[in-house]
Amino acid sequence: MSGASPYLGASYGTYRMTTDKRSIRVKIFGSEYPLRGDSEEFTRSVATYVDEMINSIHAKIPEQPTLTVAVLSALNITEDLFKERERSKAVTSLVKGEIEKLTEFMDRSLLEA
Repeated sequence: MSGASPYLGASYGTYRMTTDKRSIRVKIFGSEYPLRGDSEEFTRSVATYVDEMINSIHAKIPEQPTLTVAVLSALNITEDLFKERERSKAVTSLVKGEIEKLTEFMDRSLLEA
């Protein structure tokens, strides 16, 4: 992909392809990439997730070109992200509701005391 940016953004940090000696090397779908992120462990975990997704898609449709497999993998990963965001919103809303209930209960209890 000519002109593609070597920066990969994520909500938890930014990954940068680099040849810096402090970078870590990760293997995704048979190719090695030098990456540097905020946390080596987190970066490796993200790379492993991407690699597993690509390999899973490729195993289901091995006749498809690599670009198609990559795009389908990106769509699946993005779907996972969106589902997690929705789950997080639902949990946050539930927690806020429970905090409001507890606050009201405490306020009533203090007024009765």
